[in-house]
Amino acid sequence: MNTYISAVLWLAAGYLFGSLPTGYVVVKTMTGQDIRTVGSGNIGATNVGRVLGKKWAVIVTIVDMLKGGAAVMLCRTLGGGDLSVAAAALGAVLGHNYPVWLRFHGGKGVATTFGTLFFVQMWYSCAAVLLAGILWFLVMKAFRYVSLASLVALLAIGAWFAFFGMHPAFIVLAGVLAVLSLWRHRSNVDRLIHGTENKVGRK
Repeated sequence: MNTYISAVLWLAAGYLFGSLPTGYVVVKTMTGQDIRTVGSGNIGATNVGRVLGKKWAVIVTIVDMLKGGAAVMLCRTLGGGDLSVAAAALGAVLGHNYPVWLRFHGGKGVATTFGTLFFVQMWYSCAAVLLAGILWFLVMKAFRYVSLASLVALLAIGAWFAFFGMHPAFIVLAGVLAVLSLWRHRSNVDRLIHGTENKVGRK
């Protein structure tokens, strides 16, 4: 199969994996509420935590990571090349951010981005994402802003990919996903600049 046709097909497959609206389904099942009408209106784990508590936020985070990772690993298992793997990863994040089932009103893609990038080129990608996770934790501890920690960590992954000499497709992918996350967090960035962003633990 032509490399580019394969990449387009895996982009679509990744989208279907990523479009599973985990947070929406969990909150709807547990409480009957539409999470898009609660808190920040986001379907991601942070907002799920506001509704159902920390345990469910962790569960949703893990599932959102795994759905992205599953798309990438399936592509690898079925013999997809690096470009197809990158396409599957991009599709999974786009599916999470813009799920057709919720009229394209999705999450911000942080967990799904981590999940996809973790598996793209083992073991270098694993090491890069783990290092970014440590950075996320340190920024969170220091400043207590989820959005700031997420953006710093995602920007760092691309730098680590380049440092480890990974395939150019994955370095570009990491950069594109970091920019996409920055766009999805633009309201958070504005609040960070003006000092009105909510800190972890603050009601």
